[in-house]
Amino acid sequence: MNGLRDLAAPFVVPGPCGVAVRDRLKHLTPQDERVLRAVGEHQGALASRDLKARCADGLDHSADTWAARKRELTKESSSRIAGAITKATHDQWALARRCHAAHIQNLAAGIKTLRHRLSLPLGEPGTKRAAGGYRSKSEWFRKSRRLAMLEARHTAAVADWQAGRVRVVRGGRRLLNTRHHLTQAGLTEEQWRERWEAERWFIAVDGESGKRFGNETIRVTPDGEVSVKLPVPLAHLANARHGRYVLASTVAFAHRGAEWADRITANRAVAYRIHLDTDRGRWYLTASWQRPAVKTIPLETARARGMIGVDTNADHFAAYRLDQHGNPIGGPHRFGYDLSGSAGHRDAQIRHALTRLINWAVRVGVAAIGIEDLDFTAEKTREKHGGRKRFRQLISGIPTGKLKARLVSMAAEQGLAIVAVDPAYTSLWGAQHWQKPLTTPHRKLSRHDAAGIAIGRRALGHPVRRRTAPPPHDQSDRAGHRTAQAGPGNRGREGIRPPTTDRPPGGPSPSGKRKRGPSCIQHRPGCAQYAAVGPRPTYAHWLGTVE
Repeated sequence: MNGLRDLAAPFVVPGPCGVAVRDRLKHLTPQDERVLRAVGEHQGALASRDLKARCADGLDHSADTWAARKRELTKESSSRIAGAITKATHDQWALARRCHAAHIQNLAAGIKTLRHRLSLPLGEPGTKRAAGGYRSKSEWFRKSRRLAMLEARHTAAVADWQAGRVRVVRGGRRLLNTRHHLTQAGLTEEQWRERWEAERWFIAVDGESGKRFGNETIRVTPDGEVSVKLPVPLAHLANARHGRYVLASTVAFAHRGAEWADRITANRAVAYRIHLDTDRGRWYLTASWQRPAVKTIPLETARARGMIGVDTNADHFAAYRLDQHGNPIGGPHRFGYDLSGSAGHRDAQIRHALTRLINWAVRVGVAAIGIEDLDFTAEKTREKHGGRKRFRQLISGIPTGKLKARLVSMAAEQGLAIVAVDPAYTSLWGAQHWQKPLTTPHRKLSRHDAAGIAIGRRALGHPVRRRTAPPPHDQSDRAGHRTAQAGPGNRGREGIRPPTTDRPPGGPSPSGKRKRGPSCIQHRPGCAQYAAVGPRPTYAHWLGTVE
């Protein structure tokens, strides 16, 4: 196995630690909408101001600066709203910081690749692990200019990182850039402005255990009544006691409704968020809460009833069922999806494909699903794949992170475990050892189906290849025993084979003559050597009783 990297051991993916459900706020009155818009605008402005202050602090942030910011926000809202805003600010700053580190890493990888290729002679072929030289002087010159640009970007990014400077856009940078391309987006300026303002609103708060129904700011009763604690400047809009506003709409969570009701009845913490979908013109309420950490099942328990190996591709899941010994059962299954169109359409396609996969796993009775622990962070750069734009788009289109998170949460509801394996060489070895033997006139096995078998066998703890080599110099096989089963076109079985002849078994030779004469046994009478050797020694000769 020289030249191959070490494979990571398979592991059971931990289950989800949180739950979120959503319901629509129907039959809101115009006054309800005006109040929600006023609350969202007021608290959104506070959140923008706090984020600006947090970014200005940079690496000098401390508990004292956080407490000072929270005190300033409390004057214009409440202590609980101020805590929710500062927590959201810290999370957003930390996310921007992680994205900044990933950006620096990508720039460094691109610079390394460009320097390597520029150092090679023109036209030098590459290998499987590294690209070769550039094809012409003009391409070499363009890439040298790009190298200088990436180095300048990397220097600026590192300087920002060391200074603790991040760049964050409340509402999303993509939506901000859409403002300059309204025609392509099919939006008017008014429609964009409405969407932009709705994205920057802030009507959310974390729950509090011990408080009535698990939340003091946004309270939802078991009957579905929703009320909001208004901030101090908007207290005059209240229609109930203690500065609260009760909405005319009620909610009823169809999904996990019983679990939600149990939590609020016991006054356990539940976080709520109210937001407006500007495309549909609908208001929604999202409830979320944390679950206690659930101990994952042992790996051996997950392997006890077999495994379903799943190969993730840009347009489908290729799945194959295996028993606990690693033998394929039945035929391949493919669950297609279309990742074109809007984000909502792509998400619905992924959920539909995963639902069919999980339902099939439940029907066949397996306890786990094996998937690859994919991460294409360093595989999507233009410098690594050059002009292979379609291949870069193919890799970028595979929803690795979102797919894994959604599969884990959906499988946990059906009692299925997810086993993640190292993705190295699964497609290569699967096609080498499984694609041809399992292909029949009535069943066409693709390279992706064979990769599903390789993933399942690796999740079960078996090697990908179909048979391992015996110990060296075994009595019957010696060291030359083959390591894969014979193909369908090979003659006979294992063992001693009769010599090949040019006639059918039992039939006469085409020439009418035997290929060879009968073998001469030296101890048989009539043989030329019998007279010289004599009869075969008997047991009496060995005892010395015959002279």
